[in-house]
Formats: sequence, C-alpha cells, structure tokens
Amino acid sequence: MLKITLVRSTTGSNKKQVATVRALGLRKTGSSVTHKDNPQIRGMIQKVNHLVKVEEI
Repeated sequence: MLKITLVRSTTGSNKKQVATVRALGLRKTGSSVTHKDNPQIRGMIQKVNHLVKVEEI
C-alpha cells in the first residue's frame, strides 16, 4: 500500500498534471489517500512527483 500526500499546490501546473492529481483522489494541499501499489498508480505518481510525497505502508 502507498500513502500519497499532496504537499504542493497544483496552481501553475498544466492541465494534465492537475487531472492526474485529481484522479489520484487528492483535492487540497495536505490531503492524503492510500492506494494499492501497482504500475498504474506508480506511473501517475511519477508524472506529479514534484507535487506529492509517497510513503509505503
């Protein structure tokens, strides 16, 4: 399992990055979600790695 936390605002990011953050289930800065560790989620994290913090749980 992965705990993903939005640590930076999506203001100034392009539309694809904002859509990726929303698809991960993140809304506000500081919000966290948990997802199963799979290649699709890892790919999404890789696209917005400058906006999120990832922890394995």
